[in-house]
Amino acid sequence: MMSKQFFSNVVNLKNAFVTLTIAMSSAVYSAPSLDHVVLDGKGQSVSLQQFAGKVVYVDFWASWCGPCRKSFPWMNAMQAKYQQQGLEVVAINLDVDTALAREFLSKLPAQFNLRFNPEGDVAKAYDLQGMPSSFLFNRQGELVQTHVGFFEENIPAYEQEIQVLLQE
Repeated sequence: MMSKQFFSNVVNLKNAFVTLTIAMSSAVYSAPSLDHVVLDGKGQSVSLQQFAGKVVYVDFWASWCGPCRKSFPWMNAMQAKYQQQGLEVVAINLDVDTALAREFLSKLPAQFNLRFNPEGDVAKAYDLQGMPSSFLFNRQGELVQTHVGFFEENIPAYEQEIQVLLQE
């Protein structure tokens, strides 16, 4: 016969396992935020929190991403047009080999903030569903919009989302 204590221990162990599983999954799939550290162009660790208080358009890209070639000119235009009003475009490259990113940038220069995450841990935390993926944060650092892919027919809507947040 099994003792009452044995069953109590099994139940406690099961509850601990469920709690641990939930904690681990929420850490991996937490909502996207600016609470992450990435690398700058010199390989130094920098926090996305440096953009706190701004409207932040975070874009994940890679050298092999076709639609990224279309999004770069638009992001350049948005940064130039709205920077004085408080927009910061931050493009995070996910190439393991940053030389590939630099080759891409030699053809499509960026006039916005470039960051690098070759380990892909920040992309994993954002739970990327495709490339490019963008995340729009308000001045309070709250995620208000996400986009998977970049579609030229949606450019007016993308810009309108930025304009609304800049006016808040």
